[in-house]
Amino acid sequence: MKVGTDGVLLGAWSSIKNYPDTILDIGSGTGIISLMLAQRADAMTIDAVEVDENAYEQTVENFEQSDWSDRLYCYNATFQEFADEIAEENETYDLIVSNPPFYNDEFETEDIARNKARFTSAMSFEELVSGVVKILSSDGTFAVIIPFKEEENFISIAKKKHLFLNRVCWVQGNPTSAIKRSLMEFSFHLSKVKEEHLIIEFERHLYTKEYINLTKNFYLKM
Repeated sequence: MKVGTDGVLLGAWSSIKNYPDTILDIGSGTGIISLMLAQRADAMTIDAVEVDENAYEQTVENFEQSDWSDRLYCYNATFQEFADEIAEENETYDLIVSNPPFYNDEFETEDIARNKARFTSAMSFEELVSGVVKILSSDGTFAVIIPFKEEENFISIAKKKHLFLNRVCWVQGNPTSAIKRSLMEFSFHLSKVKEEHLIIEFERHLYTKEYINLTKNFYLKM
């Protein structure tokens, strides 16, 4: 699986200002988000969960070859199974992140595994939020990136589970394109929402100062 812009954005944007001791990445794919957070944060426990076996094996290989292999661990399971097991052990995470699979026609390819990884029915937003609230610490944060058109629905689902939006960043590909993604941060605490706006590039490969500042620590050439 390729490293996508969505994962890079979430890995760079997620707040670590509360110095999380425990971090969870739901649906790790290549493990890029976990690796970025290991680079940014001193958390001793950075777990990932990935249901697709091929993606899981990629994550494990990338974890093992990184400088932070002693702090990174991936589980091959559904998030629902994982969340139930963690909840039974009364364990929680201070920061939970997810670039959840979403699906529409533009993402349908000949690659069955990639379609599966992108197919929302593998884990609905309701299932994602339900699992998160079981294992998020009382002062923890949950960060996610989703299509902008799903933002209102996701906020509503989270609110029903007493997770409140604290911060949002609307992402545009370029100055003339529509808002395509929403980066959102939730917690159990109600607060005034901090609103941000990010444009990735002026034109192809001519990146904005804001995008460069956000991601430059993770690219070899930026």
